[in-house]
Amino acid sequence: MISRRTALFLGAAAALPLSACGGESKSSGPVTSITFSILSTESAQNMESYWAPILADMEKQTGLKVKPFFSGNYSALIEAMRFKQSDVGWFSNQSGLEAVRRANGEVFARTFDPSGEDGYKSVIIVPMKSPIRTVDDLLKCDRTLNFGMGDKKSTSGTLAPMTYVFIPAGKKPETCFKTVLTANHQANLFAVAAGRLDAATNNSTAIALNNARGESQGGKVRVIWESPTLPEDPIVWRKDLDPTVKEKVRQFFLTYGQGDSPDAVRQRGYLKNLSIGGFLPADDTHLLVVREMEATEGLLLAEETGDAAKIAAARKTLEGIRAERAALAAKTGAAPAPAKPAS
Repeated sequence: MISRRTALFLGAAAALPLSACGGESKSSGPVTSITFSILSTESAQNMESYWAPILADMEKQTGLKVKPFFSGNYSALIEAMRFKQSDVGWFSNQSGLEAVRRANGEVFARTFDPSGEDGYKSVIIVPMKSPIRTVDDLLKCDRTLNFGMGDKKSTSGTLAPMTYVFIPAGKKPETCFKTVLTANHQANLFAVAAGRLDAATNNSTAIALNNARGESQGGKVRVIWESPTLPEDPIVWRKDLDPTVKEKVRQFFLTYGQGDSPDAVRQRGYLKNLSIGGFLPADDTHLLVVREMEATEGLLLAEETGDAAKIAAARKTLEGIRAERAALAAKTGAAPAPAKPAS
């Protein structure tokens, strides 16, 4: 793992000029620029065009130079923050959790969907005319199918389907299918629609965006499984970011696209291209759901080993997270019910 992390960091560092380190030290005077990392769930060119006007607005409101860093590699985004090559970022839930754990990150905001539905779903898709009708058909595991997974640190592309589909069934994708390819949601959607993959993981947001943009791939696939509702994406900053910069960034996100002014309407138009309705305040408790999913996966894997000590440790971890969620629910009344694997 060490060599992989080192390689990922070098890749991230190469993508960022030295001047993009953001978070300038106090001895160098006031911070004048930040680097904002963006998870490329589709082509970097598309993501850049959608985010460019939002980042321009961020520069105007905060007075900071905002330097974007796009990557479809979740680990590269985490390592960039860890080594202070980025300051703030839009993450998936699982990669955001890793940024909190390993990169001194902290959740301060999260997205919400413009439809009003608070959350999205991981899905498994097949071509519209595929003979595969159900997950049971998929899990025959006769090594005849070509399957697409998401990044290992993708919540909807990997963690959710592993937690709710494969592990409870005692199946592993690498032994189920003829080939298992890893790609972002857009690439997997296009590959299934074109018949290059027999099935793939994806999420409801990616398919809805494809349909909203008038593209044809969403109409050429069929969903055979969907997860319980997953929380929206977190926005994470480095804990050691200058407090003045933090407040400027916080105010930008929590006011962007809000209200009825012409500017707010324009801003919501930019966000809609990303299936984002706006941003709400959040903290690290936003990640409790994905922590529970991760712990559920850990317990299921421990049970496969039959090792009593491992099972007890995994169960204790899961019970601890569920206790945190119960305490949060008692405090706020807003925590969602614990998610459970499908039977």
